[in-house]
Amino acid sequence: MRQPKQNDEKTSTGKSYVNPGDYPVIVALQGPLEGKKWEVENEMLIGRDEECAIALIDRQVSRVHARVSVAENGRIFLEDLGSKNGTFHKGKPLEGEVFLDDGDVFQVAMIQKFAFYVSDATVPLEDVIQHQPVAPGRRIQLNAKSRRVWVNGEELVPSLSAPQFRLLDVLWQQSGKVVSRNDLIAQVWQGEEKEGISEQALDALIRRLRSRLAEVDADTEFLVTVRGHGLRLEE
Repeated sequence: MRQPKQNDEKTSTGKSYVNPGDYPVIVALQGPLEGKKWEVENEMLIGRDEECAIALIDRQVSRVHARVSVAENGRIFLEDLGSKNGTFHKGKPLEGEVFLDDGDVFQVAMIQKFAFYVSDATVPLEDVIQHQPVAPGRRIQLNAKSRRVWVNGEELVPSLSAPQFRLLDVLWQQSGKVVSRNDLIAQVWQGEEKEGISEQALDALIRRLRSRLAEVDADTEFLVTVRGHGLRLEE
């Protein structure tokens, strides 16, 4: 098992953080995975690939972006795997490998922050509160900050991509009303050249969102196409 380079005072302590039955944990802070928690028992890959232990389905994230591993002395270390948009440790770009200490914050690209804790007992309560919003009478619940979605009380996992979430959010804000295709393009592809977005691109995005919602509830047609007018969310 590889050992990270000893490149600062903290990494030279050699202290083991792994105790039987009391594994270190990684908690997702701001980002699509906010509130989720993982025990670090073995090597964990972080990336866009759905096979990763921590899957972040977003184009800012490389297919296999970073790795969390257990060193020979039991310490946990983090390394970037040559990602395009980088991994950050304590706000600084990560080069090579670094040991993680209790409470350390690291970030994958610019989309997701994580905190590392040496055991479940040291995790602050506010870091693991499940932020499921409550909108009475709604079958779909959204958390815009973390980009999480619940359908009939069941969370959609993995999280929607950024365009998929924006499309759902626009429709959710006007549930039951028809939103024109032009308005959808303008709000989903914010800041981009609208003229470059084709009808086919919107249709493909709608199909992908329908497919994701059907993973939880295949019997309900949430997205209704109104020919000649646009799209409507039915709950």
